[in-house]
Amino acid sequence: MASRPASDPSLSLFRLLDPEVLADPYPFYARLRTEAPVYWDPYLHSWVVTRYADVLTVLQTFSADRTPSPDHMRALGLGEIEPIAAVMVRQMLFMDAPAHTHLRKLCSTAFTPRRIELLEERIETIADDLIDKVIASGSMDVIGDFAAPFPAIVTAHLLGVPAEDHAQLKAWSADFAEMLGNFQHNPERIKQVLKSVAEMAAYFRSAIREERRKLGDGLIRSLVEAEVDGARLSEEEVIANVIVTMVGGQETTTNLIGNGLLTLLRQPDRLAQMRDRPEIAGTAIEELLRYETPSQHTGRICPRDTVIGGTLIPKGAAVMAVMAAGNRDPDRFADPDRLDLERQDNRHLAFGWAAHFCFGAPLARMEGRIAFAALLKRLPNLALGEGRLGWRANLGLRGLTKLPVTFHD
Repeated sequence: MASRPASDPSLSLFRLLDPEVLADPYPFYARLRTEAPVYWDPYLHSWVVTRYADVLTVLQTFSADRTPSPDHMRALGLGEIEPIAAVMVRQMLFMDAPAHTHLRKLCSTAFTPRRIELLEERIETIADDLIDKVIASGSMDVIGDFAAPFPAIVTAHLLGVPAEDHAQLKAWSADFAEMLGNFQHNPERIKQVLKSVAEMAAYFRSAIREERRKLGDGLIRSLVEAEVDGARLSEEEVIANVIVTMVGGQETTTNLIGNGLLTLLRQPDRLAQMRDRPEIAGTAIEELLRYETPSQHTGRICPRDTVIGGTLIPKGAAVMAVMAAGNRDPDRFADPDRLDLERQDNRHLAFGWAAHFCFGAPLARMEGRIAFAALLKRLPNLALGEGRLGWRANLGLRGLTKLPVTFHD
């Protein structure tokens, strides 16, 4: 048993910023799983785990309470980003029980399966409307023309805010995603993220307090009115959790659509299979989530001295659980680098696990199913267009910035 073994720099997650690795990180993840499945990353000052079983252990038993408080940030001389910490410490994503349990119970009274079901027809209309705008041209950028605006418009309807605000919601979401996936590697983005956090907080505070018109019948109103055992959410808790719901829902869904469609375009037989057999949509979406995981990793704190894979991780150490690597682990998935749209044994890690399983997973699945059905049905002879693919330079949120395609009768 060892603690902090000598680290090979070529195994650092910083490698994900190398354009070649970013374009296809899975050979790199395979090397990590094989050579250093529990790896001390000196650049991230964090342990990195990549095997399915180990990632599962971290997600199930390690602490999600990893955001420094505003007071701590000031003590570290980082008072400039105190407003960001003030929002994040109120978000479910960064809480443990009992605070997490209490907050999730309150939010669950608003974010019900019934509410998601009622959105289905509207989501189908949104998908068709976006395709209508480009279908005559015979080409489009899937990200800019569909995958980015689609979940943003859905989110506006879910929240109960004007649909015409969707472009602003998407811009704020992309900025806040720097915090969730890559913030420490883009320090020059601090000012923009601070600006977006302030604007989001003001926007949603105004929506809550609006007296000139009734707040739309959406998630914001439901969170404001939610009550469990006499307890209600504070205004700041509503704002913080609307933000994380909005960001998580938009970024992961955009990535699911973009990454998934690229995967299918590169394997035309699978694209034809998904187009011609709509009855496999459920298993196909799960396989695309496993194969090209939209949110690649998440952070935790080791709650006590813990041995994983023969390596001692000390209490209080930061740990990165790489779900995308676990989702390609051959010890868990048969032939994991093969896209099997009818894979049955597919308990992937794309939405996390246990108490912190993604709150918006049912909506993301529905959006994915509707989006792929519309794109594959309405755009015949779909093929990759000319020009280079663009990948966002983000260690945690894997997604395209551009995906040109052509289509014709």
